[in-house]
Amino acid sequence: MAQMKILITDNFTENGIESLSASADVDYQPGMAPDDLLDCISAYDALIVRGRTKVNADVIVAASKLKVIGRAGVGVDNIDLASAQSRNITVVNTPTANTIAVAEHTLALIFALVRSVAQGDAAMKSGRWIKDDIVSTEMGGKVLGIVGLGNIGSAVAQRAAGFGLKVIAHDPKKTDEFLSRHSAESVTLADLYSRADIISLHVPLSPKTQHMINGQAFAQMKRGVYLICTARGGIINETALLSALETGQVAGAALDVFAQEPPGLTAVVSHPKVIATPHIAAQTHQAQIRAAADIADEVLAALRGEPLRWKIV
Repeated sequence: MAQMKILITDNFTENGIESLSASADVDYQPGMAPDDLLDCISAYDALIVRGRTKVNADVIVAASKLKVIGRAGVGVDNIDLASAQSRNITVVNTPTANTIAVAEHTLALIFALVRSVAQGDAAMKSGRWIKDDIVSTEMGGKVLGIVGLGNIGSAVAQRAAGFGLKVIAHDPKKTDEFLSRHSAESVTLADLYSRADIISLHVPLSPKTQHMINGQAFAQMKRGVYLICTARGGIINETALLSALETGQVAGAALDVFAQEPPGLTAVVSHPKVIATPHIAAQTHQAQIRAAADIADEVLAALRGEPLRWKIV
């Protein structure tokens, strides 16, 4: 299979490159510009990306030889799936590689937000001792509402239960028995909004979920709720979030993802009740190595016509 050519346009660990290079010609071009991708994509049998590269309809039309697109990660909202399917291009991802990393980051954000860790750190670094000003709340007994109980949501639920949080979850694709096995009580979305002290989002970005957290949703939530998002930025209407923060309907938010990335110093990013991190939930050494190994195996299997574990289209 030495004649096969694989292009990688985003950061990728060495173990994945080595695995691919044993069976194909690999061109590693992290940070490739959109125009350059359009110019060269016709020469490749496979394309591997992360979240930065946008594989739109123009790229897919230009990709005359392309057989498979591999997304080293979970979300595939940066790939035009309909265009890929119309040209019989297989799309695969790595839905389990980042699970532990994102679940841990989610919990880190929950604790940092609710226990005012970032506020205390900022004060210390500016030379202020604000011990008497920070009185936070304990996590034990609080209700954590998880929207979406897939791989990551399930991992968050099980870990949160170990800290004494009462976990409720909404996922219409999962049975009540499945949620129970993952330490969560199955509830409607309206019930979750009204009961949860903390809400964590773990759904993919799609036309159905885009801006699902909007003014109407905030109005249904318990006053003083904390909101966490390590999924995709477009799920939250950031204008509505800013308003909810200003009124106190939302006590604080911790966001790893934004509608536009990088977002710049927006009103949401700079808000004193917001903890913002630069889309780093999956950025652990272990997760990067797993994602590279998994997508390398999956892309090679697709090129060989072998059974696939994680075919999207």
